[in-house]
Amino acid sequence: MDRRTEEEVVRLLRRHRPFVRACVVRVDGSVPGKLGATMVVRDDGTTVGTVGGAALEEEVKRLAGLAIERHRGDLVRFDLAAWREGGLPSLCGGAVEIALEYVAPRPNVLLWGGGHVAEAVARLLPGLEFDHAVADDRPDYVRSDRFPQAERREVVAPDELFDRFEPADFTHLLVLGYDALKDLEVLHTAIRRFPNTIGLIASAPKREHLYALLRERGVPREALARIRSPVGVPIGAESPAEIAVSIVAEIVRDLHPPRAPSSSSRAREAHPEGDGGGRHR
Repeated sequence: MDRRTEEEVVRLLRRHRPFVRACVVRVDGSVPGKLGATMVVRDDGTTVGTVGGAALEEEVKRLAGLAIERHRGDLVRFDLAAWREGGLPSLCGGAVEIALEYVAPRPNVLLWGGGHVAEAVARLLPGLEFDHAVADDRPDYVRSDRFPQAERREVVAPDELFDRFEPADFTHLLVLGYDALKDLEVLHTAIRRFPNTIGLIASAPKREHLYALLRERGVPREALARIRSPVGVPIGAESPAEIAVSIVAEIVRDLHPPRAPSSSSRAREAHPEGDGGGRHR
């Protein structure tokens, strides 16, 4: 990997953007991209570096887009011989294997509301190398002694939250406020402007009340489905510390989506006793 691709990887990690790192890991015969050639494919389809150009590179870009969409990488072999069945429109004659490594965005969490749950969440995030910022309209609740490792601490009105913070810089918004009407303002703006995961801590009556008010403002039901509430994995959490564990666990789970079972694992599920299930008798 050359310096430009290395620097782009670091930049994308710092910007919390997903990408695919495509690397030539095996070559057979004559191929344009040599062993170790690397290309970074951003989530908007633009690239840095090269794995060989021409039809090969276009196909790698297409598959990288699918990897970003599916949150899963792959190892792909390409035949660079137009005269062979399944070959790319190339006259090189060789073959190449390219590893497509999906790199998930490092979580960057925006906490609306600096109360007890937000404090507990903020204590857990640095140990996972997740970044966070906190916003509240109460100055005492965004002090540095409450959130010593936050990248930003801002006193801001709820309807001005995304004038102060760039929505695309964050992977998660957690609405942990103390006032339902102020949470309403944050949610109403977030549904229109925040592109990623929205989590809401709320009792069932509060949630239904907020959803009703949002519908009255013209928010469609399908848009409300973007809000995760109750936020966090269901572990029976009650205290702020327990609720924080459930919320952070959900963020970690998002980073590791379940994979489809392999053919061998499907076979084991079909024949749980092992080889005996497939023997002729």
